[in-house]
Amino acid sequence: MRFVDSCELKIAAGNGGNGCVAFRRERYIPHGGPAGGDGGKGGDVVFEADPGMGTLLDLVYHHTLRAEDGEHGRGKDQYGRGGPDFVVRVPVGTQVFDAATNELKFDLTVPGQREVVARGGKGGRGNIHFASSFDRAPRRAEQGEVGQEWSARLELKVMADVGLLGFPNVGKSTFIRAVSKARPKVADYPFTTLTPQLGVVQIGKEASFVLADMPGLIPGASDGAGLGIRFLKHVERTRALLHLITLDAGEDRDPYKDYLALTKELQKFDPELAKRPTLVAMSKADISEVKDGAYKKAKAQFKKKKIDLRLVSAATGEGVRELLIDLFRLVKGQVPEEY
Repeated sequence: MRFVDSCELKIAAGNGGNGCVAFRRERYIPHGGPAGGDGGKGGDVVFEADPGMGTLLDLVYHHTLRAEDGEHGRGKDQYGRGGPDFVVRVPVGTQVFDAATNELKFDLTVPGQREVVARGGKGGRGNIHFASSFDRAPRRAEQGEVGQEWSARLELKVMADVGLLGFPNVGKSTFIRAVSKARPKVADYPFTTLTPQLGVVQIGKEASFVLADMPGLIPGASDGAGLGIRFLKHVERTRALLHLITLDAGEDRDPYKDYLALTKELQKFDPELAKRPTLVAMSKADISEVKDGAYKKAKAQFKKKKIDLRLVSAATGEGVRELLIDLFRLVKGQVPEEY
């Protein structure tokens, strides 16, 4: 399934039905009086956050989300039927912006949350409401109100406790496969992961958190390089960050400089992101060049910045559980009971 995290569409609620001008026409009842019913209310457009959805793909091809109009009133005191609400399911984490002003209108962050994004128009009153001692046969009724209509831009930001960051090929996909049931693609070339991958990390029966593997970032990402800001925005929802670094056999890069480069991109994209609680770990500890050489050098460099560099291996499990326990403590503020 294609991962779609943004789209634009028009939202149109239903119009209210018109009130009716009518009079009683019953046998043996002369001058029966007004009998025109009210028009029905137009249907609302309602967004509902569905935890079973992970993409906006279903909405991409909808140019307009339109609710039904209310029925017009009829004679014999018959009111028009109200238009049913048009309920649209969207992924949890969907933000709804006004396309014209870029103002955030709605933010659906809780499963099952419902928001009326466009209200239907009220139905017009029939002539039964306008009878008085001065006018016993009113010949006027109200028109139904027009439903709300506006252009919206939908943005999806994944909901996760921890964001997994790092350059391409540092082992992010391998790590999330090892600690959860998520199954992102793993290969020995850059940008194998093209969409954010969510995985539930289960530490114990009652202790878990959601980890999001963000597609590989590179210098200039905040300006659109690589996969750019398309996926940096997903980091905004996370409560803590896990930054993976390692040696890359195909590139002559320094793990410490990699960390500084991506931290700079976070700072440029959103200064608040750089302040999030962050753990840094060097992956691929099962490789001797990493464990015996690169780790010792990088640990000394990070110590100067008062950062405790971890060493982990998704392949062997070395250091992984201890790292997960510390991540749980960061996002939940407590140590799991099973620990």
